[in-house]
Amino acid sequence: MDVDSTLIEQEVIELIAQRAGTRELVAEVTARAMRGELDFAASLRERVATLAGVSQEVFAEVLAEVRPTEGAADLIEALHARGCRVGVVSGGFEEVVVPLAERLGIDHVAANRLEVAGGCLTGRVLGRIVDRQEKVHCLRTWALAGRCAHGAHHRGRGRGQRPGDAGGRGAGGGVLRQAGGC
Repeated sequence: MDVDSTLIEQEVIELIAQRAGTRELVAEVTARAMRGELDFAASLRERVATLAGVSQEVFAEVLAEVRPTEGAADLIEALHARGCRVGVVSGGFEEVVVPLAERLGIDHVAANRLEVAGGCLTGRVLGRIVDRQEKVHCLRTWALAGRCAHGAHHRGRGRGQRPGDAGGRGAGGGVLRQAGGC
């Protein structure tokens, strides 16, 4: 599943941008992307650039502020009880998503990484960008690693999901079903 506004109630980049004093600018860039003026990678880079200079302590502050959506922890627990593995794929940031996933017992995580130098965000993303295509790749990789049979379920759930993503299975994130599992 997705993280921002799906697994959790908030948008992590907005919480960081609020502390940077750039929340409105981030919202403007997001709106341009939603209108199709920017692809996700360009939008992410532009939004992250506004975060330059923020202390890396922001990650702990934001992690303390985010709240799982109602029923999220119960859903994860119920899926685990049925032998399922749960994964999150996020256009958000590892620095918040990974500890959140550990706290909730999530099995697989993919998110973007923010560059930090001298204890502050540089305004740059490190490594690959977790966009729609990368989300599909992660879901398929996790399904194969979990020995899911061909056609086993790996369903995307999240606000960014569009019909036809992941071969009709969604790319907003995923709940993986192992062959013979749930």
